Amino acid sequence: MQRRSRRHGTVIIGIAGAGFLFWLAGLFAFLQSVPKQIEDTTTVTDTIVVLTGGSLRLQTGLELLQQGKAGKLFVSGVHRGVDVEQLLRLARQSPTEADCCISLGHQADDTTGNAEETAVWMDKHGYRSMRLVTAAYHMPRSVIEFRHAMPSTTIILHPVFPEQVKLDKWWMWPGTAGLILGEYSKYLIARTRHILTQLAS
Repeated sequence: MQRRSRRHGTVIIGIAGAGFLFWLAGLFAFLQSVPKQIEDTTTVTDTIVVLTGGSLRLQTGLELLQQGKAGKLFVSGVHRGVDVEQLLRLARQSPTEADCCISLGHQADDTTGNAEETAVWMDKHGYRSMRLVTAAYHMPRSVIEFRHAMPSTTIILHPVFPEQVKLDKWWMWPGTAGLILGEYSKYLIARTRHILTQLAS
C-alpha cells in the first residue's frame, strides 16, 4: 500500500513538474512575442485602431492620424457617454483638429469585445487594413483576438511603451511582473479558447 502511495505521489509530482515546465516555456515564448520596437512606421492603412487603456495609446493614434498614416481613427472600448470632443480634451488635443476623422466604439469591455466591435465597424465601412495601437505587453493577446475576428484583414502592429511598464528585467519590478504574469494568463486563456473553437468546428 505504501509503495502504491509513493508511486502515485511520484506520478503527481512528475505531472506537476512537467506542467510547470510547459507553463514556463510558454511564458518565455510569450515574452518573445511582446514587441520591442515598432517594425513598420511607414505603411498607410485604411484606418488606425486604438484600444483604450492608457493615454499614450490615444495620443499615438492621434499623431498617426495627423501624419496621414490613415484617413480614419477608431477608438474601441470608450466609456459610454464619452464623445469625441471629451476624448480629445483628455488627450490634450484641440477638439477642432481631428474630430471629423474619429469614430468611437462604446460596446467593448475587454480585448475580445474590442476585436468584435472593430470587426463590425470595419466591415460597415469596407475597410481591409488597419494599424493597431495598444501597449506592447497587450499586443500578443490583441493580435490573437483581432486575427480571429478579422482573418482577412491586414493588421500593422504599432505598440506603445508606457514608461511605468519596465519590460527590460521585468521580474525585478513587482508592478510590471504582476502585469506580465496576469497578461500571460489571459493570453493562454485566449489561445486555448480559440484552439478549442477550431477543434469543435
